[in-house]
Amino acid sequence: MTVIGLLLAALIGIALGLLGGGGAILAVPIFNYVLGFGVKEAIASSLAVVGVTSLSGVTSHWREGNVKLRIALTFGLPAAAGAFLGAKVLASFLSGAAQLALFAVMMLVSAFFMFRDNNSGKDEEKESESDSGTRKTFVLLVAVGAGVGILTGLVGVGGGFLIVPVLVLLGSVPMKQAVGTSLLVIAANSFSGFLGYLGDVQFRWGLLALFTALAVVGSFAGGYLKRFVPQRSLRKSFAVSLVVMGIFIFYENRQVIPFL
Repeated sequence: MTVIGLLLAALIGIALGLLGGGGAILAVPIFNYVLGFGVKEAIASSLAVVGVTSLSGVTSHWREGNVKLRIALTFGLPAAAGAFLGAKVLASFLSGAAQLALFAVMMLVSAFFMFRDNNSGKDEEKESESDSGTRKTFVLLVAVGAGVGILTGLVGVGGGFLIVPVLVLLGSVPMKQAVGTSLLVIAANSFSGFLGYLGDVQFRWGLLALFTALAVVGSFAGGYLKRFVPQRSLRKSFAVSLVVMGIFIFYENRQVIPFL
């Protein structure tokens, strides 16, 4: 099973490279169901994978000028704080089954955004006419950032499918820059959430390091293959797999829902 899990790590990276994000949401079920990690260990380990793979993708976006540092700090600092709070404090009030049920819901939400994604192939270069520096925008970015961070700490996903639309709609960031900026935010809140679990979760450091390395290598391979694969069909196929897996995980942990 360990060999299968490591092969799937490479597939996670390939999915990340092909889709530009989203693939790391598979890390939690692979750690839990394939490698046999406990739920909290799987979520914490997933945060390490998400953080490293996201950070590895920031460099190219930074060189191309697609990272807006001011927006990243405005959104990312409260997100990182929220991730630490979610992992260190709030996660202790939830059972592993409850966290997996919440994770399954996030998989379904992610699938929804993939299905309705109409901008994946478009590059919105035009800035919105609204003033992204207004106090209202600042407060909204901070509040939403904290909320996304809390979810990151609780369920072990970076939340790029939420961050990108928020940066475009609230931060008036062009799509290409929103993607690059989101990677920096995802890396920050994933590492912060991971730190929140340190001391409370026992990690299998060697296996985690190998898994993460294979995911990063896979992401570069996926980036190369991206030019040969139709993105829209790929995203919809991946969304279907998320729906199937999300329903399965939710059903497996349905005991935490009182009326089921």
